[in-house]
Amino acid sequence: MSLNLIAHPSVFCAALLSLVSFAVSADSHETSAAKASTVLITGANRGLGLEFARQYAADGWQVIGTARSPERADELNALDVEVLQLDVTNQASVDALAGALANRPLDMLINNAGIFPRVRKLEEVSIDDYLRTLDVNTAGPMRVTMALISNLRAGAGKKIINITSGLGSIAGNTRGTYYGYRESKAALNMFTRTLAAELGPEGFIALAIHPGWVATDMGGPNANLQPPESVSAMRRVIDRLTAEDNGTYKSYQGEPVDW
Repeated sequence: MSLNLIAHPSVFCAALLSLVSFAVSADSHETSAAKASTVLITGANRGLGLEFARQYAADGWQVIGTARSPERADELNALDVEVLQLDVTNQASVDALAGALANRPLDMLINNAGIFPRVRKLEEVSIDDYLRTLDVNTAGPMRVTMALISNLRAGAGKKIINITSGLGSIAGNTRGTYYGYRESKAALNMFTRTLAAELGPEGFIALAIHPGWVATDMGGPNANLQPPESVSAMRRVIDRLTAEDNGTYKSYQGEPVDW
């Protein structure tokens, strides 16, 4: 220690406080980094999935965003996130994702990937397209959840968030239309309930959440919500979830939706 610091106690104290402050700051940063939660978001290359990735990354989460074609997911690749390939309808792709994430804890899974064919009349239904809608919107989340359940069990958050729709409400269906899509989301809601009943005793919270009518490729330009507004609201709902919310069906504003 220099003689100058010893000769001037005030200078010595200031230097000591500076060192302590630096040490505390460094320790706090390391602790924060070590405790950063990890979320995996399917269909993160556009729309709601992209906005979820953007917001969680901005808040310091470790974000894993998936896309069918990562090389074309320019907006997702521009974020500070990990981008992995995933086609939720392809079991080999799902298995490859699970392999890439082996032994990595996940705090939350957001099953967001989906399609919305606008089939309004029975005569317009194509059975092949109908089955594909069920494969993407219902079987897809089941495949991904099954593949990543060990990662979720290893994580502290234990949240499984299924992005559903108000069109999946059986009670709310008074005007018909949207064959295939309605059924796929109603089935996703039931999957959420079944998952909640099984995994609730382990501390999991499974939620089906309706994002509202959002101006995305799926929602169209006339929607009354923009992605940042919808996602910010859904995140507030997700952040406040408790064990009592396990297996519920909520709107982006946190209100219960009739099954």
